[in-house]
Amino acid sequence: MKPPLSTYREQALKLLPWICTRCAREFPASRVRELTVHHKDGNHDHNPPDGSNWELLCVYCHENEHARVEDARAGGGADKPQAPATHKALAGLEKLLKGKK
Repeated sequence: MKPPLSTYREQALKLLPWICTRCAREFPASRVRELTVHHKDGNHDHNPPDGSNWELLCVYCHENEHARVEDARAGGGADKPQAPATHKALAGLEKLLKGKK
């Protein structure tokens, strides 16, 4: 029986392919440090041994994911319905073009 791995990062790197889940970039061993373990449910204490709460993200996608969550918390997320645009930028274009002929 293998001894338990010391960190969830080490476990994740053993279980999951070294591919960013978001951008699908593959990482060789020489660049695996650029992969981070993202907890799908946001709970860093929830680390099931089967890795079901983890996904590997490159540092760029991981930063983007956390920024998106923070933006949503601050009220800038896409969860709030927005009123449809009412301005019609090209509404008078046909009239202007007819005057040019």
